[in-house]
Amino acid sequence: MCEDPSPVCTTRKVNGVMLLPAKAEVARQLRRYRAWERVMLASPADRAVRATFEDSGYTLCVLMGKRCAREAADAAERYLGSSLVAYLREQSERPRAETA
Repeated sequence: MCEDPSPVCTTRKVNGVMLLPAKAEVARQLRRYRAWERVMLASPADRAVRATFEDSGYTLCVLMGKRCAREAADAAERYLGSSLVAYLREQSERPRAETA
């Protein structure tokens, strides 16, 4: 579970309707994130590589409405592997963390 407390995206609803990104864009950003993840694991001391990897994770977080890149990557994979109706049903059934 991710522990990042930064509020990347708190909600993705407008007038009660959930907004979802285009699957093609999610797939593109997920590929970018996974590619930079591999590069970063191969060169963990390279600050430029780490910064680009973190940037790709942030972009995925914003697209998927998650606070952690790992959660965003998991959500992107679920979104890409399911129908729109199934994904929305899954999201509505997931328990939400209480906000203080």
